[in-house]
Amino acid sequence: MNNKQNSPNTLDEIKAISFFSTSLYHKNSVEEVLWDITKNVIQQLGFVDCVIYVFDKEKGVLHQKAAYGQKNPYEEVIYNQLEILLGNGIVGSVAKTKKPELIPNTKYDRRYIIDDEERSSEICIPIVMDDTLFGVIDSEHPEANFFNQKHLHLLTIIATLCAQKIKEIQTKTRKPFTRANHYFKKLESLMQFRKIYRNPCLTLSSTAKDLGISACYLSSMINNLLNKSFIDFINEYRIEDVKNNLHSEEFSGYTIVSVGLEAGFNSKSAFYSAFKKHTGLTPMAYKSQSVLRCRHS
Repeated sequence: MNNKQNSPNTLDEIKAISFFSTSLYHKNSVEEVLWDITKNVIQQLGFVDCVIYVFDKEKGVLHQKAAYGQKNPYEEVIYNQLEILLGNGIVGSVAKTKKPELIPNTKYDRRYIIDDEERSSEICIPIVMDDTLFGVIDSEHPEANFFNQKHLHLLTIIATLCAQKIKEIQTKTRKPFTRANHYFKKLESLMQFRKIYRNPCLTLSSTAKDLGISACYLSSMINNLLNKSFIDFINEYRIEDVKNNLHSEEFSGYTIVSVGLEAGFNSKSAFYSAFKKHTGLTPMAYKSQSVLRCRHS
């Protein structure tokens, strides 16, 4: 690779600033920013892996908070989520010095920590706000000498944009969620009238897409308003469905498990586990208890 390819140029810098600034503009939470960065770093720069660590000052550790590539099997899930002590490994060293590093060959760097699999080169950039460490952007590649000065320069710009957006979100005064929230009312409508909870493949992401908001926003809204997770919120609707249908003539020929599956649960175990969690009873015990109450009323 020649020097011209390795050196950053103004056009690349402008494109990076423009793309990532536009992409981050409508993000409303720190989580959205981090996941957006990891996804776009790979898609725009041709990397195979990107992980963002966030620094926990009280514990002195870096937590993996967003990832894209092999570390991210689906949605916003991180496989084998690592914690690294400040000063440990390449990530911990960069966090401690707050200076970026490019490692041409990890084979010759004793600090290298294997994560999901061993890779041959690594690039690591600190995310710093007002001289205070927020976290680290880290990427590895199976080829030695893959990363170059151009990558280092562009990732430094991206880390700066990331820090600016996070600072803006953290300092911005936002209205608290209320039940009058337009999206919450729309969510209730989807549940009560379209009964989307009956779809066994329903996910946080697909519901957020129906509402026209991000998965992070939807999760925060439910958590703040109802103090529960998305899956608990959905399962409550499913369980109410089951309670009603257990005594319905329409479902008289159904087994209890079939009633649960019709309500949206995708397996017997998921159905029984959720029902017991929300009612304190198994579906069979609940049905028997209900029958007894009816006889004595």
